[in-house]
Amino acid sequence: METMRDIRNRMKSVRQTLQVTGALKLISTSKLRKARRRLEDTLPYFNGIKDAMRDIIGHSEEHGQKWFDPRAAKKDRKVATLVITADMGKAGGYNHQVIRYVEESCPKGSILLPIGNVGKRYFMEKDYVLVEDFAMTTKEPTVYEAKEIAAFAVSEFLAGKIDEFKVVYTKMHSIVKLEPVVQVLLPLDAKALVEAGESASQVTAAELGPDGESPYVYLPSEAGLFDALVPQYLKGVVYGALVSAFASEQAARMTAMDSATKNAEEMLGRLGLRYNRARQAAITSEITEIVAGASALED
Repeated sequence: METMRDIRNRMKSVRQTLQVTGALKLISTSKLRKARRRLEDTLPYFNGIKDAMRDIIGHSEEHGQKWFDPRAAKKDRKVATLVITADMGKAGGYNHQVIRYVEESCPKGSILLPIGNVGKRYFMEKDYVLVEDFAMTTKEPTVYEAKEIAAFAVSEFLAGKIDEFKVVYTKMHSIVKLEPVVQVLLPLDAKALVEAGESASQVTAAELGPDGESPYVYLPSEAGLFDALVPQYLKGVVYGALVSAFASEQAARMTAMDSATKNAEEMLGRLGLRYNRARQAAITSEITEIVAGASALED
C-alpha cells in the first residue's frame, strides 16, 4: 500500500513534468507564429521568380531543356530524397508519420538526405544510403540553409550523379491536420510550372502582349536568365518545405504538450484525492489507537 510519502513524491514528479510541458507548449506556440509570419513575408519574392519562369516557358518551351529531362531511358536511375524530421521528440506522432511515409514511398536501398536528428538516427539503422547530412539546427529555418540544399541538388543533378531529387516534408493544413507529402524538385515539370493553378492557355493569354509576344524583355538572354532563375526557384521551394515542416513540428509539439499538460493536471487531482484519503486514514488510525489506549488505561 502506498504511503503518504510515496504519494507526495509522485505529486512532486508530476508537478515538475507539468512545468516542462507547459513551457514547451508556450515555446512552440511562439515559434509557430514566427515561422508562419516569415513564410508569408518571403512569398512575394519567390512568387515573382516563379512568374518569370512561367512567362519564359509559356512562349519559349525550348529554353532550359536540361532542367526538364526526366532521363527515363537511363538505366539505374538514381533518386535522392530529402527527408525533413525534427531534432527532438515530444511532438506526438510528427516524426513517426514522416518516417512511415518514407518507408512506404522509398524502397530499401534508396538514397536519403536526412535533415533532423530523429530521422537520421532511425535511417542509419535501416537499409538506406545516407549520402549527405545538412547541419540544420532546431531554430527557425533560414533562406541561407535552403540555398545550401538547393545548390547541392543542382550540382548533383547537372553532374548526372542524381537523376531525380525529391523532398518529403510535413504540410500543415491546420493545427490539427498535418500531412506528410512529397514534392519533386528536379527534374522540373514544365506543365506544372506553366499552369500554376490555372490552365496554360489562361496564363499565356494573360501574360502575352497584344501581338502575342511577351511584354517582358530578358537580358542577356532568356536561356541564361532561366538558368539563373532555376536555383532561386528551387531555393524558394526548399525554404517553403523547411518552414512548413518547422511549423508542423511546432504545431504537433504544441498539441502534444497541451494534451500532456491536461493529463498531468488530471493526475495531480487524482493523486491529491489519494493523498487526502491516505492522510484521513492515518488520522483515523491514530485516533483509534489513542481511544484504545485510553480505554486500556481506564480498565
